[in-house]
Amino acid sequence: MSIPTADPAAGQAVKAADRAHVFHSWSAQALIDPLAVAGAEGSYFWDYEGNRYLDFSSQLVNTNIGHQHPKVVAAIQQQAAKLCTLAPGFAVEARSEAARLIAERTPGDLDKIFFTNGGAEAVENAVRMARLHTGRQKVLATYRSYHGATAGAIALTGDPRRWPSDTGSTGVVHFWGPHLYRSAFHAENQAQECERALAHLEQTIAFEGPGMVAAIILETVVGTAGILIPPPGYLAGVREICDRHGIVFILDEVMAGFGRTGEWFAADHWGVVPDLLTFAKGVNSGYVPLGGVAISAEIAATFAERPFPGGLTYSGHPLACASAVATINAMAEEGIVENAKLIGETVLGPGLRELAERHPSVGEVRGLGVFWALDLVRDRDTREPLVPYNASGAAGAPMAELAAACKKRGLWPFTNMNRFHVVPPCTVTAEEARAGLAVLDEALSVVDAQLN
Repeated sequence: MSIPTADPAAGQAVKAADRAHVFHSWSAQALIDPLAVAGAEGSYFWDYEGNRYLDFSSQLVNTNIGHQHPKVVAAIQQQAAKLCTLAPGFAVEARSEAARLIAERTPGDLDKIFFTNGGAEAVENAVRMARLHTGRQKVLATYRSYHGATAGAIALTGDPRRWPSDTGSTGVVHFWGPHLYRSAFHAENQAQECERALAHLEQTIAFEGPGMVAAIILETVVGTAGILIPPPGYLAGVREICDRHGIVFILDEVMAGFGRTGEWFAADHWGVVPDLLTFAKGVNSGYVPLGGVAISAEIAATFAERPFPGGLTYSGHPLACASAVATINAMAEEGIVENAKLIGETVLGPGLRELAERHPSVGEVRGLGVFWALDLVRDRDTREPLVPYNASGAAGAPMAELAAACKKRGLWPFTNMNRFHVVPPCTVTAEEARAGLAVLDEALSVVDAQLN
């Protein structure tokens, strides 16, 4: 892999224009210093100074197929030459083929695909479908969750990003999902955690009124809020509860889908079929914005003679769909989903557990495929988080120092609260993964030193 000749002057110009005119998301504008990126390929990107970074973040956990995959780039170029855009009401080859390929891989009878521009809009429309299908309004979501930043999706979100936008009047009820390491149920093992979490959900529904609840939405594997793997039996238990009460079961696979966990969809690990499944990110690695909802036959039938009151100008955009077709085909032809599973089982899982043995700051390791997290602590016995919940400024300094130590050594990290997420592309090689773990090993020593 070749890196273009360093061009600091060009980088300074890019940075100056950014700082003058770009308003960044989730940021205090005067306190950020965005890196000017010159290019990317595979598992790496680089700046105008010639510094190369191994992307252990997959950007926002979305470049599953890696940067600049030639087959996907070529598909976008070819589609642009053929047909750049067309309104959603027409039948377009790229859109039809993308929907077919997605439907082939979704669980059960989720054979109808409604396209959106991203994950948040997918969640918005899935909830709208559930409410119209059931004639009910309440939606249950977990506290440890992230579902997007649009009005409805942020209301469903359980982490602190919801707080500034929460009106308290959106029909959303939050409950505790399972998480044994930090159990809300005082469970001692996974079986207890599953049983007690399901009992808590049952009680929440009973007190909210079963006939009032339209949907339960869960991230199949919780992503940004911790990479939380559901205990055996939990998703099947939620499915049974939903069936018993006529509640729509929505699985949010925006982050976990398309190979991230070593299966096409995380639901495949547990053999559970939701009524609606949201996707985005890995469907085309974000090369062109795309998301969607996979819809069961029963819910699709609700709108057979009754119009669905939702739509987007760029729903099923031809360039986005062409990139999805190329992505899915490349993933199938090149065994990329299988690679993610293999790397998780043979490199990341064992390697991260070895790091945990050497570093007292690591409280727990959890993950699947190329979807892992280290839960960092001040004390393993008390499990006190390395930084307080929703820490910022000086309180969050230990995590900031960990991230800086990684960047200094050429590893681009993904951190959230007291967690370090290990989420490289699904195409990452064993050599690249081991190189990233070696850097993380050094960087964790910076954290360990603060515990003494």
